[in-house]
Amino acid sequence: MTGITPELAKQHMKVDSTDEDALIELYIEAAEQYVANYVGKPLTDLDPFPADLKLAILRLVAFYYEVRNIATFGLTSQLAPHGVAVVLDSYRERWFHDGE
Repeated sequence: MTGITPELAKQHMKVDSTDEDALIELYIEAAEQYVANYVGKPLTDLDPFPADLKLAILRLVAFYYEVRNIATFGLTSQLAPHGVAVVLDSYRERWFHDGE
């Protein structure tokens, strides 16, 4: 769909081990679903798949990998790393419809 493989994600995160491959695959699926929900359309509609969205997914995967348990006390938790929403906003489906 997006071209994001576990190998590419591991290269992005500088992970050499295969111990967490299943977890990384789950993070890729979750990141792709997050992006699809955010932009409001299936990622398969984007062909070819844009490089900036690939990078956004890689950043989300790395974020999920590094921040496995979010617990905050008196702080605002972050659902996506800095810069991801800015990229995704430009692809949001609602921005391109006239309301019909």
